[in-house]
Amino acid sequence: MDSAFYTADVVAAIGRAGARFSITARLNASVRAAIAVIPEQAWTPIHYPNAVWDDQAGGWISDAEVAETTYTAFASRGISRQVTARLIVRRVKLFPPAGADQPALIEGHRHHAVFTDSPLTMLQAETCHRGHAIVEHVIADLKAGPLAHLPSGRFAANAAWLTLAGLAHNLTRAAGVLASAFHATARPATLRDQLINLPARIASSARRITLHLPTGWRWEHPWRAVMTAVT
Repeated sequence: MDSAFYTADVVAAIGRAGARFSITARLNASVRAAIAVIPEQAWTPIHYPNAVWDDQAGGWISDAEVAETTYTAFASRGISRQVTARLIVRRVKLFPPAGADQPALIEGHRHHAVFTDSPLTMLQAETCHRGHAIVEHVIADLKAGPLAHLPSGRFAANAAWLTLAGLAHNLTRAAGVLASAFHATARPATLRDQLINLPARIASSARRITLHLPTGWRWEHPWRAVMTAVT
């Protein structure tokens, strides 16, 4: 089924059930056109209590601006499928790519749009949706890791595995924070490759286990930082 039709049907079903929707809007031509006509004075500055990691900038974003307008989605799918609701847009200043020394060549903004019928205020609705995005990010990390082995045919086994997966995820993220600034924001797969799946030779002597790591191993210092913190 066409994805736009599928989304339209989902939004319609949500409305019939008396629920609310909050959907990340793709920045297609019509969404960009709606954003372009938002007057400059409509943008409200916001400051995040906790900074938000921005993959493109390769850093933490603490300040942004939010505005909203009215938008009709699925306009090309027929009147019966069209939905008019709020388009809440967050914009942050353009930054040069991560690792670049020179400043951005042009001034501008990057936009993140949310299509919603939420009754919350603009800033509350934007904050709520951003929380959903964080949860989805964690779910994606888990699905790329231990949750890839679910489900089994037994409910109790699934429950136990899910608990262990959550514990492993939290411990992995904690290890990344202890290791270095880079690992603090790295994906769990990167942490497993660089800090957990060690290229070490195990030796035992006098009831002690010793790990012999390669000479000049790139991740020696982050790994030692974790070991120092936990021991």
